[in-house]
Amino acid sequence: MTKFIGIKACVFDAYGTLFDVHSAVGKHRAGLGDKADAVSGLWRTKQLEYTWQRTIVDRYVDFWRVTADGLDFALDAHGVDDSALRDDLLHAYLNLDCYPEVQGVLGTLKEAGLQTAILSNGSPMMLEAAVESAGIGDVLDATISVDELGLYKPSPEVYQLAMDDLGVGRGQVSFQSSNAWDAAAAATFGFRVAWCNRFGLARERLPDAPDVEIRTLEELPAIVLP
Repeated sequence: MTKFIGIKACVFDAYGTLFDVHSAVGKHRAGLGDKADAVSGLWRTKQLEYTWQRTIVDRYVDFWRVTADGLDFALDAHGVDDSALRDDLLHAYLNLDCYPEVQGVLGTLKEAGLQTAILSNGSPMMLEAAVESAGIGDVLDATISVDELGLYKPSPEVYQLAMDDLGVGRGQVSFQSSNAWDAAAAATFGFRVAWCNRFGLARERLPDAPDVEIRTLEELPAIVLP
């Protein structure tokens, strides 16, 4: 088993790693019918694409706006014209389901003396709502948003935020993300990285790779704790 030595902080991506991004559509599946899965997938794809594109052209808006724009594109692409359903879907993003192991894993890490934090593209308002809805505020030391920088992952400055906020060095951070591109970028930055590959996806062809691949966060304590 791969072991990370000297870890002082476990830093987690939020969306897809702690929170199920597809649970927003799941709460309103009846309204979308057989288009539900396609809308959810495209919504997530455009949400990410817009963060990258806006960072490249220096046209930052917060993640709430990006999330709304991605949803509007997905609904339009699938011929869904229902303003009430659109509003319901968007606001469901503030109350995403937390993956079942998250609370216990965060608690185990904190009890062992490690710092725990979220490092996310999410706006402060979105992250506050998600953390409160999931009931995990008491097992987090920090919730860090890119909003204070005005740019998105995978910019290196974003990963630097975690070091600055938590007062730790690069080699003292274990970074967890379910997004393979995020995991690769964090590895390039110099973090120890566990890619939480929940759905058995192929590895990205990017310059650096995560140190370890796990299926759920339940595997993390054995990797980071002595």
